[in-house]
Amino acid sequence: MSTHVKRAYRYRFCPTDAQAAELSRTFGCVRKVYNMALAARTQAWVTRQERVNYNATSAMLTAWKKTEELAYLNEVSSVPLQQTLRHLQTAFTHFFGKRAKYPRFKSRKKSRRSAEYTSSAFRFRDGKLTLAKMTEPLDVVWSRPLPEGMAPSTVTVSQDAAGRWFVSLLCEDPSVQPLPATGQAVGVDVGLDHLLTLSTGEKIANPRHERRDRAALAREQRRLAKKEKGSANRARARLKVAKIHARIADRRRDGLHKLTTRLVRENQTIVIEDLTVRSMVKNRKLARAISDAAWGEFRSMLEYKAQWYGREVIAVDRWFPSSRLCSACNTLQDTMPLNVRTWTCDCGMTHDRDVNAANNLLAAGLAVTVCGAGVRPQRSTPDGQSATKQKPSRREP
Repeated sequence: MSTHVKRAYRYRFCPTDAQAAELSRTFGCVRKVYNMALAARTQAWVTRQERVNYNATSAMLTAWKKTEELAYLNEVSSVPLQQTLRHLQTAFTHFFGKRAKYPRFKSRKKSRRSAEYTSSAFRFRDGKLTLAKMTEPLDVVWSRPLPEGMAPSTVTVSQDAAGRWFVSLLCEDPSVQPLPATGQAVGVDVGLDHLLTLSTGEKIANPRHERRDRAALAREQRRLAKKEKGSANRARARLKVAKIHARIADRRRDGLHKLTTRLVRENQTIVIEDLTVRSMVKNRKLARAISDAAWGEFRSMLEYKAQWYGREVIAVDRWFPSSRLCSACNTLQDTMPLNVRTWTCDCGMTHDRDVNAANNLLAAGLAVTVCGAGVRPQRSTPDGQSATKQKPSRREP
């Protein structure tokens, strides 16, 4: 079965002073148009209970450009401005579909600086990329080649908090094809002491990327706190802090990519736990460690790579008692504190807490596949519970 996967290839580039100024103006105009369109749509709903769509905001943009106050919008390419209106429309679609919160205004200091160009606003020839309103191509560091014979459909230019410039080229990648089927299935239990514990008994250590730079990060943050707000010294100190955060994030992302690629290549079915990371980080004692482990990013990578390569990822319900359940006799323990790492069941089986949880997740995930039940609580099974919500019987004394 052939698939058509669109993949973004991200590269760093070094703009000239003129290009940096042009892109900075574009970022500012994109943010301005997004905020004005969001304000207009919000005001229309509050005052008249009227839903404003993309076509209406596009007409507003044309009118704004004709005013003296907003005439500077004509100085940048019109394509990124139209694209930000489309992004706003997508945000409202997700909001009305109850998949996201109400769109928020973009901040000049905190929001991501980016602009998206479609094929009509850039030229890609002979390995050189030239954007609209620019006379010279971008000095891109081509760290890996694009798919042969494929041209990008959209180009997104961004600048991170550390001051690094990136360009992402979206194009179809014909090399992404389903892998040969394998009968391997694995349960994955995430943790903090070990990042992953597999049902095979393998434990993958938690690299704790943030801890390696914690002392340097704390030192630069103390220096930043002492600088006067709005000063050039504060801006330089903020940049040093941002560079440390970027270094940590790069290492974490690289490790997760290698790990998820390995799991997808080796296994046909991967069973994980449906954790609410957003709620778990509210624990002040564990928030830093949970954030550094990046369980949410791990799951996201695992799911899209499994879709690319014809694998299956099953998320077992978060209330499934994987740690308290004996994988040998199906006995459910009353309690299982976090400090208990090994325990012995009444049947005489001694369990490693994490390996036992991974085995239970694998069994529950395979039951979902066999029974046809969903991974979330449902009411389609005869007893009113999904396969992953069925509680095992307790062993009588």
